[in-house]
Amino acid sequence: MTLTKRDLVIRISEESGLVQQQVLDIVQKTLDYIAEALAKGDKVELRNFGVFEIKVRKARIGRNPNAPETDVPIPERSVVKFKPGKEMRAEVLKLPPPPKAAAIQPVPNLNTPAPPN
Repeated sequence: MTLTKRDLVIRISEESGLVQQQVLDIVQKTLDYIAEALAKGDKVELRNFGVFEIKVRKARIGRNPNAPETDVPIPERSVVKFKPGKEMRAEVLKLPPPPKAAAIQPVPNLNTPAPPN
């Protein structure tokens, strides 16, 4: 399941008694200020939640798997990194691991004779 901005607005509105439009304005303003700070290169630290910061990925040479003889230059770029806070990390660690895909067992070929013992 995915939690959307709309879901957040509805839940906050129900718990706080505020009108959904007011909550939407507050949530949107919060997200706008976070994006604005990151665009300036600032770090955004939300206690017990996590830290958003800008990291610069170095320029590198990539390869197209369909044409490995051709080098593709990948330029340096800024990316947003998120480091979860202590409380969030503890909550996520409580989750059970996702089920692994069942191991694929080879199906014996019934048309070939069994090897002699």
